Amino acid sequence: MTPWLHVLTLDLAVVGAAAAVMLVDALVPLRGRTLGWLVAACLTGVFAASFFVDVAGVTPHGAYVSDAWVLFFKRVFLAAAILGVLGSIDWLEARTPRRQAEYYALVLFSLVGMMLLPGARDWVLLVVAFELMGVPLYVLAAYAKQDGPPDEPKLAAEAGLKLFVTGAASSAFTFFGLALLVGLSGSTRIADVGALSPLAAVGLLFVIAGFGFKLGAVPFHMWIPDTYQGAPTPFVAFLSVAPKAGGLAALAVILMSSGWIGEQRLWAPAIVLISIASMAVGNLFALPQTDARRLLGFSGIAQIGYALIALASATEQGLSMTLFFIASYVFTNLGVFLVVHAAAENMGGHSIARMSGLSRRSPWLGGALLVFLLSLAGVPFVIGFWAKLFVFLAAYRAGLYAPVIVGVVLAVVGLFYYLSIARSTFMADGTSDTKIQAGLGLRTAIGICLVAVIALGLWPGPLVESATAAARAFLAAR
Repeated sequence: MTPWLHVLTLDLAVVGAAAAVMLVDALVPLRGRTLGWLVAACLTGVFAASFFVDVAGVTPHGAYVSDAWVLFFKRVFLAAAILGVLGSIDWLEARTPRRQAEYYALVLFSLVGMMLLPGARDWVLLVVAFELMGVPLYVLAAYAKQDGPPDEPKLAAEAGLKLFVTGAASSAFTFFGLALLVGLSGSTRIADVGALSPLAAVGLLFVIAGFGFKLGAVPFHMWIPDTYQGAPTPFVAFLSVAPKAGGLAALAVILMSSGWIGEQRLWAPAIVLISIASMAVGNLFALPQTDARRLLGFSGIAQIGYALIALASATEQGLSMTLFFIASYVFTNLGVFLVVHAAAENMGGHSIARMSGLSRRSPWLGGALLVFLLSLAGVPFVIGFWAKLFVFLAAYRAGLYAPVIVGVVLAVVGLFYYLSIARSTFMADGTSDTKIQAGLGLRTAIGICLVAVIALGLWPGPLVESATAAARAFLAAR
């Protein structure tokens, strides 16, 4: 096996799965839920193989590196994709039964782009992987353009358009910054910074802005609430976590695997400012929201702000706690969106008022939603508590006192809107006592998220150790 095939074994397996989905649909179209379960099984097999197949190595010319850092992110992406596919099975079978294969193939191709990002060490590969991740998301955001009652507006087309426009702006910012950085260094290798100058600093800031769009960080967040409200909720569950993890991986590669790590004074203030703005805008703008998806969109903006605090510290502990935070966020945010989806499908809408009485109609869904909300709020002792605590500690030890104080205060503010959903779920009277029906795939995805949030909240040690080993390997390979 040639070196590049060796290190890209998991990526090629996902590419093969995507090609197989399209081929099977062309030759023997599968109806019902069969194809979704097959895709979930394939991804589960790739995830399991990541623990047994040695993929460490470097491709020729050093354009791609595979180590513990890359493997950690690949497992995060695979877990998000598995849960996203499981959560979509029933919705696709009910709403778009003839277009299921297209949906799964787009998710898989986007997943391939994500899996390439953490190991990219060349600007060309990084940009190609980033666009491979992003372009399928534009299509998926508008996938339900004909969904919904005829008397209600179709918001999916608007969601896809806003994601596309901001994605194009993201690419423009990134390419302009790269033109400056590559032109000044004379090399496409990310590690080759060249002579540091004011123009190089401008180029770096443009690149940070470009990746800020994908992260949904302030001031590049304007697409999130509308896209989350209009796109299919099972897809939004995936969109809300996996691309953000990819964006954080790429940002870390740029800032901490090259000569820029020694110039923290140039980029750290920008990251801190974006972090504080994201926490403030996300938490404060979530307070008046009445649609659960828009509320969770602003919540996601705030959560990215918390993650960026630790990244700005530019230390091994800060980087490892960023990894821990994003892994915990995958299970928590996916879980809460899938519960909202299950409730909306049975209760007539995504508004917080429509979720009244959810705990009476489905005690286990109401309980799961409460656990996920507590995790997002950072209440002991679920995984979200440890995630916030660890990023605050990492930033505090790095001397970033101001963002830590702001983050703690705004985390308390976040309790109000998270508990407003819980209050509607448990304390408000609903209009019906009919039991909520959820398909097996959706129940399985919610159950996995619930178990992960509780189990890792009670015993976060293994995930902390894995994140620490990944960060250490990444920094050692600089």
